[in-house]
Amino acid sequence: MQGPVRIAPSILSADFARLGEEVRAIAAAGADYVHVDVMDGHFVPNITIGPMVVKALRPHTTLVMDVHLMISPADPYLDAFAEAGADILTVHPEAGPHIHRSIQRIKGLGKKAGVSLNPGTPAKMLDYLIEDIDLVLVMSVNPGFGGQSFITAQLKKIEAIRKMIDKTGRQIDLQVDGGIDALTAPAAIAAGADVLVAGTATFKGGPTAYAANIAALRG
Repeated sequence: MQGPVRIAPSILSADFARLGEEVRAIAAAGADYVHVDVMDGHFVPNITIGPMVVKALRPHTTLVMDVHLMISPADPYLDAFAEAGADILTVHPEAGPHIHRSIQRIKGLGKKAGVSLNPGTPAKMLDYLIEDIDLVLVMSVNPGFGGQSFITAQLKKIEAIRKMIDKTGRQIDLQVDGGIDALTAPAAIAAGADVLVAGTATFKGGPTAYAANIAALRG
């Protein structure tokens, strides 16, 4: 069943010189999760941050630390991100030879496990994983950079995954990331999403605008 809409600001769009303050500001503005985009310059064409930054941010918030690993291989780093304070670890099926084993390891670390699907990755990749995971992340842009336009073809995928989730009877987050703003958010929610990742749309205008930005995304 589709849950209440939650907003997960992506700190990729935050002021990196003031990350602790930025995380506190989005929490005060009503954010539900802190979304951390981890990129390795190999699996995706950008390099961002590692476990040390997650560890440094952890004391600044009680919000769910939602870590999206756009790295390959991901398995050697699961323990480090878990120890750093991640609450959810999301991996891509293409980032290693055994996605089910990766999920088992995340769960074994006491964390929630997510699977992320790139725009060209079909929903059926989840057929034998859906019962074991806590979150599905549909990428509505090709990962690597913020500020890209929403790929509308992903709405059909979101609808298909919503049906898969509802069949399980389990509470599984259906998260959408990429090009989310006040115009595209309603379509993603209507298709079945209940967690919206938004970087540019959250952080535009500076801290005094964050509450209004987040409210606009909830619709």
